[in-house]
Amino acid sequence: MAATTETMTVNMGPQHPSTHGVLRLVLELEGENVVKATPHIGYLHRGVEKLSEYRTYHQVIPLTDRLDYLAPMANNLGYVLAVEKLLGITDAIPERAKVIRVMLAELTRIKSHLVWLACHALDIGAMTVFIYCFREREHIMEMYEKISGARMTSNYFRVGGLSADLPDGFEKQVREFVESMPGHIDTYEGLLTGNKIWQKRIKDVGVISGENALDIGITGSSLRGSGVDWDLRRDHPYSGYEEYEFKVPVSDGCDTWARYEVRLQEMRESCKIVLQTLDKLKPGPILADVPKVCLPPKKDVVETIEGLIHHFKLVTEGFKPEAGEIYQSIEAPKGELGFYLVSDGSGRPYRMKIRPPSFLNLQALPQMVQGRMIADVVAVIGTLDIVLGDIDR
Repeated sequence: MAATTETMTVNMGPQHPSTHGVLRLVLELEGENVVKATPHIGYLHRGVEKLSEYRTYHQVIPLTDRLDYLAPMANNLGYVLAVEKLLGITDAIPERAKVIRVMLAELTRIKSHLVWLACHALDIGAMTVFIYCFREREHIMEMYEKISGARMTSNYFRVGGLSADLPDGFEKQVREFVESMPGHIDTYEGLLTGNKIWQKRIKDVGVISGENALDIGITGSSLRGSGVDWDLRRDHPYSGYEEYEFKVPVSDGCDTWARYEVRLQEMRESCKIVLQTLDKLKPGPILADVPKVCLPPKKDVVETIEGLIHHFKLVTEGFKPEAGEIYQSIEAPKGELGFYLVSDGSGRPYRMKIRPPSFLNLQALPQMVQGRMIADVVAVIGTLDIVLGDIDR
């Protein structure tokens, strides 16, 4: 009689630390080999898109911080660009505001990639890298706190510009950080790149071709790690990205190792972009001259009745874009983050739909782990760099 085998079904998560949030994977196993993996979400649902229908356009901004909570300012940027596009005031944004937005978006990219590398390495057993990455991340958190008052879910961008100008000494702090950061990246590479254990755990693991990645909808570093040269900052520039010189790292390895190399290079390129923003930064306004959208200066609110009334009406009633619909996307740290907004002419969004990168990237996980071992599932989750707040909005 021929031997028969039975598969076993187990749950991985939602409490498992290596699922990077409340993700539940139903794994069908044959021994330690994965026959099938089925992701389950729905343990973190916040209803951000529905909540937005009951808030003014400005009041929605804090909700976006909580999407990919490791990259709050990237979320803020995508949303305010979408609203500005809906209002038709994209060209009215002052140059200083655009440069500061790019600076903070790239610092956010570095901050997000640091958490990715820290957790990815820790999942596989490299604890020292985790401590080093969080050491550097702390500097960016201090900058966040200095400009917005919050360390994690920072809120600084506004429709029309920024909430305030940069505090004294901020530019010097940023320059010192980005000038030292490449040396820290060298340290991470010294700890990991030549490490035989690290190589064995991520080389030829989580392989997905560029064609399959495009079919699924993968974007960001995960797509570029499969050899697809696509970056919205360069191919569909926003906030003046066309004025900056930077390379888009691409690798045709199609595996976890390739995505590791791409993200390390992206951090180096982000440092170069931030240095360029510091050189471009000139004195000037930080809010567009569009009174129907932007709050008046605090001095006018305190000293004039007109300023007080203007402020009161904008805060309580909001502004009213013309009826219509738009889509705006940016290159967030995890991939393409898009906002689809529908206006009915009122002071609140009629509908808002978010295209989150983590949600689309997670769809690749079943294909990437099929036929691999349970330990490889941990490496693949890490290489996709998912955040459940981004997935289960």
